[in-house]
Amino acid sequence: MDYQHIITIESGKRSGKPCIRGMRITVYDILEYLAGGMTEAEILEDFSELTSEDIKACLAFAADREKKLFVASL
Repeated sequence: MDYQHIITIESGKRSGKPCIRGMRITVYDILEYLAGGMTEAEILEDFSELTSEDIKACLAFAADREKKLFVASL
C-alpha cells in the first residue's frame, strides 16, 4: 500500500510524529488502539473522520518502518 498520501509528518504537529492526513491522530495512536484490543470498526466508530484506508496505511507505515529498522541494524 502506498501510504505516502495518507501519513504526514509536520514538525509543528504532535512533535513531528507521523499523523493521518494532517490530523492530530498519530500512527502510534492507531497502533496502540489496535494493540489494546479495539477493532477497526470500533476505531472508525469513535473517530468518524478516519477511514478503513487510514488504518491500513498506519499498519503499512509501521511495517515499513520495522523493515527499515531491521535492515539498518544488520
